[in-house]
Amino acid sequence: MRRAPLTIARYREALNWVIRDIGDLPVSTLNVAHVLSVRRKMDQRGCGEARVAAILNALRSFLRFCREGPRVAALDPRQIRVPRIPRRDVLYLTKEEVDQFLGAIIPPGECWDEVPLARLRFRALVEVLLGTGARISEILALDRRDVDFERMAAKIVGKGKKQRLLFFTDRALEWLGRYLNCRRDDEDPLFVARGNSPRRLSYDAVKSVFRRVAQRAHLRKKVTAHVLRHTVATTLLFNGCPIGHIKELLGHERLDTTCRYYLGVDVRAAKEAHRKFLRYE
Repeated sequence: MRRAPLTIARYREALNWVIRDIGDLPVSTLNVAHVLSVRRKMDQRGCGEARVAAILNALRSFLRFCREGPRVAALDPRQIRVPRIPRRDVLYLTKEEVDQFLGAIIPPGECWDEVPLARLRFRALVEVLLGTGARISEILALDRRDVDFERMAAKIVGKGKKQRLLFFTDRALEWLGRYLNCRRDDEDPLFVARGNSPRRLSYDAVKSVFRRVAQRAHLRKKVTAHVLRHTVATTLLFNGCPIGHIKELLGHERLDTTCRYYLGVDVRAAKEAHRKFLRYE
């Protein structure tokens, strides 16, 4: 089974939750009563439907692997009922909010070459996310040599180990170039964490920075790397980009995934379509 490292980490965390609740039992002994016990304890803790679904889906995937891989006589995953998650509104930033967020990293008028390298790195990372629409894991997996500044593109291995071409805006490459020019190391990773020896930057190292910068920008919305990905998609949509192109730029495997997320977002377009096409004469 091909899974991204972050997905594997989430599965591990979810299965550890199950083990904590029912014990480290042999897989072949798991039954529906155990699953109901896990569900009941999650309800008692006040877990939301999304959290419950994530843990039960991880358990289903694990049981499916046990049955199809090593052929363990495990519980049929289809016997585990997962709650339906209501569709949530897509969270994204407006142009004004993007400007506020960027200004809270390096304010307009402040010389970028005089700010601490960590701040310049974060600004470059945010600009690259906003200028590509890539997943944070895809960007942090890149090495310097992967980015072709002339073609304004990079070949990446995305979700499901599938290769695709990532495109950069001029501004994203400008800030990336500034960051790389200020680096004093020869390490391969495109983004590195400082320390006794530079190492590849992890998302855990910058998650809290997103929160602090959003607070400094006085934004009420939660800002994460994935919210920036939604921001790219909705910006493309609002500017008239065909949904099929958005699918390719985001690296979605299926068009219906892109449609499910974004087609209902542009209320302005929906109102105009209503005015233009709903006619009975």
